[in-house]
Amino acid sequence: MRNSLKYFWPVLAFLVSAFVADPAFAQAEAPGASEALERALDDVSGDGQPLSTTLQILIVMGLLTILPSIVLMMTSFTRIIIVLSILRHALGLQQTPPNQVLIGLSLFLSLFVMAPSIEKINEQAITPYSADEITLTEAIERSGTVMHGFMAKQTRQSDLRLFMDLANEDGFETMEEVPFSIMLPAFVTSELKTAFQIGFMIFLPFLIIDLVVAAVLMALGMMMLSPVIISMPFKLLLFVLVDGWALTMGSLAASFAS
Repeated sequence: MRNSLKYFWPVLAFLVSAFVADPAFAQAEAPGASEALERALDDVSGDGQPLSTTLQILIVMGLLTILPSIVLMMTSFTRIIIVLSILRHALGLQQTPPNQVLIGLSLFLSLFVMAPSIEKINEQAITPYSADEITLTEAIERSGTVMHGFMAKQTRQSDLRLFMDLANEDGFETMEEVPFSIMLPAFVTSELKTAFQIGFMIFLPFLIIDLVVAAVLMALGMMMLSPVIISMPFKLLLFVLVDGWALTMGSLAASFAS
């Protein structure tokens, strides 16, 4: 049990990478705090006296409580789920596909988009740590670097500048120097903006269909008939004819900078 927990720690490395690998966090620590943290992590990794199995399980369960937030805020999940939700409303469908299906699609498409980053974390952090070539501290730092690089590619400079100004930071020579405390909110803001831009483009053709149907019904004097009921079959037909799901999923996956 203890050995299995040892290999489970790197899987959760990115959960705390935002705090351990953050340059600002490292600079703000009191003298000797960094060494104490490293010694504590080394103890957990097995180089020193390991923690008891019960305490390790408690720590793991505590980290798992913030896993949904990490998945939402540090991966491609946010952009994908928002676009799919807007698509459902554009089609005029309230509960089809159901929320569980949309979340499942978003999750597995996020895994597809994040596959290169996951492979890097496995090669640079998990595999060396499993082979006892690096300590847990190094594994966490390497995992944080990979996640930081992914977010930096998706973040707009304007959003990054906004949070740098709010944090009273003059600037950084490279993107690698930007701390997670600034990168995370800038990344989320950029993802929200991109998601709504894509959603707007998806909404336009369906909005045109609604306007045409409403104009025809008004011309025929059928003002009591809801245009939504008439336009929905036409929107579904258009979406099927253009192979909308494949087009949407492919466009979403391609929208992330590699």
